[in-house]
Amino acid sequence: MIRTRTSVILLSSALLSLGCKKNDSPSATQKEMPDPAASAADEAQPAKEKTVEPPAEPPRPEKKKWNVVLLTIDALRADMPWTGYPKQIAPHLTKLAEESIVYENYRSVSSYTAQTVATMLSGRYASTLYRTGTFFTNYSLANDWISESMQASGARTMAVHAHLYFDRAPGLKQGFDIWKMVPGLSWNAQTDESVTTPRSFAAITELLSDPKNTSGQFFLWSHLMDPHDQYVKHEETPDFGKDNRGRYDSEVFFVDRHIGEFLEFAKKQPYWDSTALLISADHGEAFGEHGMYKHAFELWEVLTRIPLIVHLPGVAPRRIGAGRTHIDLAPTILELMGIDPIEGFQGKSMVPELYGAEPENREPLFLELAEDTNNAARRAVVSGRYKLIVFDSGKKMLFDLESDPGELTDKSKDEPEKVKELSALIDAKFKELPVVKPYGGSKLKSGKSADGPTGPAKTSK
Repeated sequence: MIRTRTSVILLSSALLSLGCKKNDSPSATQKEMPDPAASAADEAQPAKEKTVEPPAEPPRPEKKKWNVVLLTIDALRADMPWTGYPKQIAPHLTKLAEESIVYENYRSVSSYTAQTVATMLSGRYASTLYRTGTFFTNYSLANDWISESMQASGARTMAVHAHLYFDRAPGLKQGFDIWKMVPGLSWNAQTDESVTTPRSFAAITELLSDPKNTSGQFFLWSHLMDPHDQYVKHEETPDFGKDNRGRYDSEVFFVDRHIGEFLEFAKKQPYWDSTALLISADHGEAFGEHGMYKHAFELWEVLTRIPLIVHLPGVAPRRIGAGRTHIDLAPTILELMGIDPIEGFQGKSMVPELYGAEPENREPLFLELAEDTNNAARRAVVSGRYKLIVFDSGKKMLFDLESDPGELTDKSKDEPEKVKELSALIDAKFKELPVVKPYGGSKLKSGKSADGPTGPAKTSK
């Protein structure tokens, strides 16, 4: 979830793979081999042109109004077994991925929890929301959350959380009928000392076992904390190593085991065939890449590349390689639930491609770190094979992600025209967005004061 340390080592990983469709049907112009047994009479007849009808496209499942369960796993990296990581650290999620729509080129829009969860709830970049300037960011009630639209439509809205940040940022809670914190939490601004996944799923199962919560349409969101450092080597998990990554892998296996138990429960429920399950993360995690450990502070790929698995019962599984980010998540959830989009969404629903439509190109993709007390401002753009990062100092770094997925070689001096082109994209994008200053009076990383507006009073809808 939240990070405050850096160290040294350079490493990288990026996982991009594209599935290819194979069409074995003969084309209409293919010639047939002559039949050696054809009679002379047949040979005397004029040749008849033959056509082969293309195979009928299988019918797409009919769209319906889904319930939605959203599980976000703290600090879950993109390199997981279903994308090629060699250690089998998540067998249940890997099996689920085989039955689901998997995004292989998916990113958070930022690199730490307080900014990414707000994007998930709003479909907007954090810098465009009314927010405090503190690292543990709170959000004004003037912001519009998707949970409010769900509540207005009559859906039951529930949340289960396992870090006290979610209790100390009351602006996140608006629109939720139930906002449940797991018991036994303690506050530590530097790390997470608790093991909470069993308690999280106990609370989730309790809520989803109550007909009062599930007799009509519902939305449940839970943020699962255990992959967050401190990394714990759980006794009931295989030995993946004693270093940081090995203990982190043990944490992922631990969470995955409880997800498997939850799925066993969920599949027995009468509402499950009408429930969409989305599993993602708030950000990635560094294990020495770019001299960093943990997360926040920067926009490297290892911090922003994350998984997204979407399971829709009855909808065909597929792999999608087109670039997407969390900016598209909120519009997707509302469309799955059959609820109108919120005015001001800065992303676009992914529902058509979930049902089999050809994924469109949505690049350029934009990333940001909105300045606060601990984070200096950062912005980045991904377009084609290139990524440009713009730092608050004015420094710019250009990377060719195709040949250098680990962002090890800065090409900004070699390709100044590309830097100029991508810089213009960033400038135009953030000029177009309604960026607002944070409020609350805290001293920001740059030395400026957080003296922005708290937002207009919200009128009843």
